[in-house]
Amino acid sequence: MSDLSSSAIPASAERKVKKLILNAFVEMCSGHQSPGLWRHPRDESWKFNDVDHWVGLAKLLESAKFHGIFIADVLGGYDVFNGNLDAAIRSGAQWPVNEPLAVIPAMAAATQSIGFGVTVSTTYEQPYHLARRLSTIDHLSKGRIGWNIVTGYLDSAARNLGYTEQPQHDKRYEVAEEYLEVMYKLFESSWRDDAVVLDREKGTYTVPDRVREINHIGKYFQVPGPHICQPSPQRTPLLLQAGTSKAGKEFAAQHAEGVFVAGHSPSVVAKSISETRQLANTRFGRNSQDIKFLSLLCPVLGKTQEEADAKFREYRSYASVEGALALLCGWTGIDFGKYGDDEELRQVESNAVKSAVDGFAHLAPGVSKWTKWTVAELITIGGLGATPVGTPQHVADVMERWIEEADIDGFNLAYALFPSSFQDIIELLLPELRARGLFWDDYAVPSGTYRENLYVRKGQHGPLPEHVAASYRWKAGVAKSDHIIPDGKRAS
Repeated sequence: MSDLSSSAIPASAERKVKKLILNAFVEMCSGHQSPGLWRHPRDESWKFNDVDHWVGLAKLLESAKFHGIFIADVLGGYDVFNGNLDAAIRSGAQWPVNEPLAVIPAMAAATQSIGFGVTVSTTYEQPYHLARRLSTIDHLSKGRIGWNIVTGYLDSAARNLGYTEQPQHDKRYEVAEEYLEVMYKLFESSWRDDAVVLDREKGTYTVPDRVREINHIGKYFQVPGPHICQPSPQRTPLLLQAGTSKAGKEFAAQHAEGVFVAGHSPSVVAKSISETRQLANTRFGRNSQDIKFLSLLCPVLGKTQEEADAKFREYRSYASVEGALALLCGWTGIDFGKYGDDEELRQVESNAVKSAVDGFAHLAPGVSKWTKWTVAELITIGGLGATPVGTPQHVADVMERWIEEADIDGFNLAYALFPSSFQDIIELLLPELRARGLFWDDYAVPSGTYRENLYVRKGQHGPLPEHVAASYRWKAGVAKSDHIIPDGKRAS
């Protein structure tokens, strides 16, 4: 199989060119979206415990002008398959996994412009503590941190963090809504822009009347404040999110500046993107194009189609189908281990299983029988995202098709081999994208914040004026008595 994205269309001189946002998609583990590839002699993803590994990646990607490094994370293992962790542990399928925020300062110190999007869950973190950590790293990175807001999806994480199981899906989003309210109050309302004066003659570091308690009393959180950190370059980190459920789309429409989507074809995500943009505009008064949608893509590149196909076959020979199945079961919540090795999954009683398999079958109509192993093999390279295989011209055609059919703004680029896949992207794909006017030659704001370079707007350190977070900002010169926190309660 040379391309999981179906037929592509050529570039057209008449269409409006959209400059793509490109992030590298990684996790502090081996293999990430391509389990088992750590066995390949050219793969170095198993070096994830080494800080030099991450510093080298940041420098490589910044030299190519990537917008950012998007670091995924999970707080538990993939134990749905056969009801245990054995497959994940044995194959190294996102196991073990290190804490991602810890490595950002080292990467930031070695670079100047690339951003860092880090996944942190609202279900298992207290907002006051997380606000401190994010503000600290925004300071240390000079405004280059982004927060990928997730609510979690693995019961294994919940069990290790004081729960018997995850809270229900919509409950998690209800908690997340209040969580964001607390974060905005801490980031934006707790300190006035000009609170820190460093007046050496008067001995005043910070003017006390320019710092305030937020006195948040809600259903899930009680946080008096004030925020323990002074305002960082962005104050509120760049806000990223992934989620296509009804609750997830409503959350993204109000809060997200970047949304991560995944699917093997544009049609899988197009409707969700359209609905989220419409909600942002009609319900929350935002410009729908201010939400940047980034799709998962794992290109396998060659100078010729034959070379790319040979690479793909080679990668498949090292992949762990067992590891892919462990990941798939965790992502879907379905234990495919309950079914026989040769059992046709389109004929089982479970509608959830049949629906999931039908989606894959649509992409590979030549497969006569869909067993659990057939499904797993399909996602061994690149996970649930598209995996175009071919020349730079072919892959660029596929990317343009995603822009046209799904209205996406960019891609989170996953790897098959680390760092070889990123080197191929830099050496083969980026020149083709630049030739088509699809990717910039340099950062719009060199040494700027993540938000400035995402929106290509110098000086746009904080959220855009239409974003809900902007309404919380305590601006310089505004008296405490005149600044009202948007929930209508005056802070004392």
